[in-house]
Amino acid sequence: MSWLSWASVLFIILGSCLFLYGANVYNTTVGWAGFCLVIVGILLFVTTFVYDQLKQKDLDPILF
Repeated sequence: MSWLSWASVLFIILGSCLFLYGANVYNTTVGWAGFCLVIVGILLFVTTFVYDQLKQKDLDPILF
């Protein structure tokens, strides 16, 4: 796994912890920050995965 994949996993774990902490102490700012970190981590992971797959694949110019 690349360092971007590890960073996205870290964002997802940190965001989940912040979201659960914010929900437990009724702090909306921390909860929304955690929710946003989870979304950013998922988007980063999907983007790097798609980029790696497209970089490895030899695309046919007729299809695109």
